[in-house]
Amino acid sequence: MIDINLLRENPELIKASQTARGADVSLVDKAIEADKTRRAKQSEFESLRAEQNAHGKLVAQAPKEQKQELVAQAKELSTKVKQLEAEADKAAELVSELMMKIDNVILDGVPPGGEDDFVVIKEVGQKTDFSFEPKDHLELGELLDIIDTERGAKVSGARFYFLKGAGAQLELAIMNMGLNLAVENGFTPAITPTLVRPETMAGTGFLGEHSSEVYYLENDELYLTGTSEVALAGLHADEIIDPEQPIRYAGWSTCYRREAGSHGKDTRGILRVHQFNKLEMFSYCHPDQAEQEHERLLGWQEQMLQACELPYRVIDVAAGDLGSSAAKKYDVEAWVPTQGKYRELTSTSNCTTFQARRLNTRFKTDGKTQPVATLNGTLATTRWLVAILENHQREDGSVYIPKALQPFVGKEIIEPKG
Repeated sequence: MIDINLLRENPELIKASQTARGADVSLVDKAIEADKTRRAKQSEFESLRAEQNAHGKLVAQAPKEQKQELVAQAKELSTKVKQLEAEADKAAELVSELMMKIDNVILDGVPPGGEDDFVVIKEVGQKTDFSFEPKDHLELGELLDIIDTERGAKVSGARFYFLKGAGAQLELAIMNMGLNLAVENGFTPAITPTLVRPETMAGTGFLGEHSSEVYYLENDELYLTGTSEVALAGLHADEIIDPEQPIRYAGWSTCYRREAGSHGKDTRGILRVHQFNKLEMFSYCHPDQAEQEHERLLGWQEQMLQACELPYRVIDVAAGDLGSSAAKKYDVEAWVPTQGKYRELTSTSNCTTFQARRLNTRFKTDGKTQPVATLNGTLATTRWLVAILENHQREDGSVYIPKALQPFVGKEIIEPKG
């Protein structure tokens, strides 16, 4: 949620952000008018309540012959006060409803536009080139007997899969290597709940325009999370914390996404699936430190890509592709040879105080409380197998395991079955 004071003092900044995102600008004016109405109703209610309190004292002190009339007036005042209180509450609900619909205000320098309007910050490594016709990750996975989408579909339906043998080992290797890197840099490991309450899911901003992506268990009133960011953001909800130094968590969880609206896109293999594992960095910090912390998260992500010996690029994501909570986001994309393009492996977002304001996570300064900043970034996920298999394949169908991962897998090469 954006700061109500920013709405009152600089609505044009919020409008400019909504415009850059391609979002609804009219929400800003509606929220301003609703806030004016709420304040007027609240003032009217408080004034009449003060009058009611003063009148109550008159009733208590009045002589017997005047009390009947004064009591009747008190009842009339009570009815009016209750009505005004209800109107003030209703006006406050409208303000909250509108404020929850306004996206986070983007930071200076974020490119405007949609999905294709990103800015490339850098490219690292040489794009993999083969002297033979490379196989895609699913063909390799089947040849090596480490990915089984056919039986995954038999058991659970489309976009489910089994990782077997060295495939399962390789995923765990990526996760463990990422976890070691996180711990070395002050992150507290966490295995998080994957079912959360509606207020937690809404607090992180995932029940807006992307709510169709979320699995919901209606009978239990719980949501399945698509990232441990959700649970980690809710971890300190309604608490006052001390972020003098960033408070960092590395959350390991299974994640679930409905992939609604993506029919026909990336249906082959394990690039876009309904269930996957992910190691997510999450940081609480002082708002003044948020941009520096964002660069640190990106740096750790790049260390992972480099350790996996993958060519990649970093892009500054355009405003319209940020998601409602992010004020700025970087995507790190690995080269996928058989597709002849970069594909996102990981992203990191600076959510400023947007999520913390919704979830009431604060710190104290000068005797007052204010919301902390929250940031997130993926350190490893199942999708990484796509890039590792394709970039490190050999002509005979075997796959080289990057040196940094070999201690976790116990071998240097994954050989074809048989």
